[in-house]
Amino acid sequence: MAVFNVCWACGEYSEAKEIDPAGPFAICPRCGHRHPFRRLPLFVVTGASGAGKTAVAQILAPRLESVVVIEMDILWGHVRAEPEDDYRSWKSSWLRVAMNVGQAGRPVVLCGTVEPGSLERLTEARYFAHVDYLALVCADDELARRLRSRPAWRQADSDEGVARMVAFNRALRRGSATVFDTTGLAAEETSRRVAAWVAARRSPGPAGADAPAPA
Repeated sequence: MAVFNVCWACGEYSEAKEIDPAGPFAICPRCGHRHPFRRLPLFVVTGASGAGKTAVAQILAPRLESVVVIEMDILWGHVRAEPEDDYRSWKSSWLRVAMNVGQAGRPVVLCGTVEPGSLERLTEARYFAHVDYLALVCADDELARRLRSRPAWRQADSDEGVARMVAFNRALRRGSATVFDTTGLAAEETSRRVAAWVAARRSPGPAGADAPAPA
């Protein structure tokens, strides 16, 4: 994201650039330079640990050739992630990655445990046309079974960890995001439904919104 925060005209660094969707342009608050960029949608496949996100991401990537599918856990432990600030640094890092990938003209699908609505509170969210969430859920007892049957290196730390994921699973079922119940569904069928969901929500937006304006 740094390349978008630095003004090409005056060199000023600012995370508070105004966004003009007509271009779209990121406008330098110091000199008014209008930086053209691609403003694409961002898709987030969320869910509790054990809901099926990783399996879906592996199958989904080759199925959606015009979209970049990324499993968010690949940076877990390598980027600062503090629950005290709602994992702000970790989420912001992923938005920066998605923003930069989008400049090649391919929307991003992020697969990870993210609370619906939390990404829009971050500064980087302004660079996306919209953020859509799809929550993978399953029956509480099935989720607990999946977590406890994982290999040792993937198991929840404790019964408390399992209970926390079950509570998050319940919250997702009650939330406003689109919900897919994976109980009894094979990963292939879940991936097919996720691919259809992404395809239905992809749109170019306002004229020129998915392509950079002339410099």
